[in-house]
Amino acid sequence: MRPYYAISLKLLSTVAFITMAALIKVSVREVPPGEAVFFRSLFAIPVIMAWLAHTGQLRCGLRPNSPMAQVWRGVLGTVGMGLGFAALGLLPFSEAKAIGYSGPLLTVVFSAMFLGERPGAYRLASVILGFVGVLVILAPQMVGLDDVAASWRTLVGIAAALGSATAGALSQVFVRELVKTEQTAAIVFWFSVTSCLMALFSMPFGWVVPDLRVAGYLALAGILGGLGQMLLTGAYRFADAAIVAPFGYISMVLAIVIGYFVFGEVPTATMLSGAGLIILAGLVIIWREHRAGINRSEQRKAMAPME
Repeated sequence: MRPYYAISLKLLSTVAFITMAALIKVSVREVPPGEAVFFRSLFAIPVIMAWLAHTGQLRCGLRPNSPMAQVWRGVLGTVGMGLGFAALGLLPFSEAKAIGYSGPLLTVVFSAMFLGERPGAYRLASVILGFVGVLVILAPQMVGLDDVAASWRTLVGIAAALGSATAGALSQVFVRELVKTEQTAAIVFWFSVTSCLMALFSMPFGWVVPDLRVAGYLALAGILGGLGQMLLTGAYRFADAAIVAPFGYISMVLAIVIGYFVFGEVPTATMLSGAGLIILAGLVIIWREHRAGINRSEQRKAMAPME
C-alpha cells in the first residue's frame, strides 16, 4: 500500500480525463459526437495495449471470459460516451461535467433494481441529495429562455447529459458483475474496441473530414484517455478505493477553471451549489462503502474513460 503515490496517480488521471473532455468540447464544434467517439477510442487502443504489454497482462487483456457481457457493457458505455460528448458541445463545460456526476448516484439505484443490492438509509439519502443538486443546476436552464434556438440546444444538452449519466450507470452495473469473472485489463481493452467499432455506425449521420487542428485534438484526446485509464488503474493498485476515489471530484474544480479561462464561462452560484450537493452525495456514498467494507477498487479501475 502506497497511499500518497496512489493519490498522485489519481490526480494525474483526473487531469488527463478533464483535459480530454476539454479537447472533445472543442472538437465537437466541428465533428459529430459519433466521430469523436471513434477517434478518441481508436487512439486510446495503442496506449492501452502498450500498458498491457508493459504490465504483462496482454494475454489476459485479449481473452474475455464473458464475451456477451463485455459487449453489453461496451454498448452501454459507448452510448454514454457519445451522449456525454454531445452534452459537452451543447452545455457549458462545468455544467455538463457536474450533471455527469449523477452517474454514481444512479448506479446505486440500478444496483438495487438489477443486482438485488440493498442500499441503506445513508445511501438513499445521498442519492436524494445528489438529485436535488442536479435539479438545482437544471432549474435556471429550464426557465426564462426566450431564444428558441438557445432553448432547444440547452434542452437537448440536458437530455444528453442525463442520458450519458444513465447509460454510464447501467454500464457500471455490468462492470460490477464483470469483475467477478474478468480481469480489469480485459474490461478496459474490450470497451475501447467495442466503442471504436460501434462509433462506425454513426458514419451515415454526417461524418466530416477534420482539419489538422481538430484531428490533432481528437488524437490527443484518445491518447489522454488511454493514459488516464492506465493512471487510474495504477492508483487503485496502490491504495483502497475509499482513499483514492474522493480525489476524482477535484475534476469539478478543474472543470470550472477550464470553463472560465478556456471557454469564457462564468460559473453561477446555483451551478456551484448544485455541484457541491452532488459531490457531497458522492463522497457520502464512498464513505459508506468504506464503512461497510465494500471493495469497489476493481470496479473503479474498469470505469468508463469519461470518469
